[in-house]
Amino acid sequence: MKRIVTIQDISCLGKCSLTVALPIISATGVEAAIIPTAVLSTHTMFKNFTCKDLDDQILPIAEHWKNEGITFDAFYTGYLASAEQIGKVKKLISDLKTDGNLVIIDPAMADNGKMYPAFDENFPREMLKLTSVADIALPNITEACYLTDTPYREEYDEDFAKEVVRKLSSFGAKKVVLTGASFGDKYGVLLYDSEKDDFYMYEQEKIDAAFHGTGDIFSSAFTGALVGGKPIEKAIEIAAEYTAECIRITKNSPDSNWYGVDFERAIPYLVEKLNG
Repeated sequence: MKRIVTIQDISCLGKCSLTVALPIISATGVEAAIIPTAVLSTHTMFKNFTCKDLDDQILPIAEHWKNEGITFDAFYTGYLASAEQIGKVKKLISDLKTDGNLVIIDPAMADNGKMYPAFDENFPREMLKLTSVADIALPNITEACYLTDTPYREEYDEDFAKEVVRKLSSFGAKKVVLTGASFGDKYGVLLYDSEKDDFYMYEQEKIDAAFHGTGDIFSSAFTGALVGGKPIEKAIEIAAEYTAECIRITKNSPDSNWYGVDFERAIPYLVEKLNG
């Protein structure tokens, strides 16, 4: 069985980060090991959330695994609690990396033109150091703009999106998968392969709804599908359609909560797409 280690926080309530990554990766038929970077009472869209930094545990966990001879097919990072953690995560990847495994970085730090509340203006500079070692970087448009010091645009065209991802790739990421790329009445995912200097775009109809945590759902489904053996274009398609199904189910469910999507109800759909 393939094995991924995912490195991100645990939000005890809110359906994001590790609480979605673990079940979704498991549903793709891939083993999911975890390194929690912090424990939050809720995700950061709640007010007055608590946060316990687990910075001092990251490298000891990695050292234990190294001593046990444990290897991974992929590293997948998400929300990191502080700029200081980024250097430790980069060292962890360097210490545990072997030939042939993948480094997948979701620079979870911003959305809708704004940084998440816990981060300051220096955070993107540190995150860029991590994305520079990625085989695949998974930013949204806000994160891509912050990482490349590009002025954010509320509305943008395909040429702007291509310019930003190509610029991000110039810092070292081999491939960039831009999530939530929005052009007109379409909503999609833009892939840039720097080694081929080639683009691929997967588009679908927009759904008139927005929920927290959909980026984590896409990244987790994409990573699981890719490591499980799907070509990158197919992994993008599966993750995008699963995320859209999660949004549709949540939008149409009267008992859904505002703080996250009902990804659990859509897991059978994900398994069907993986086996299709």
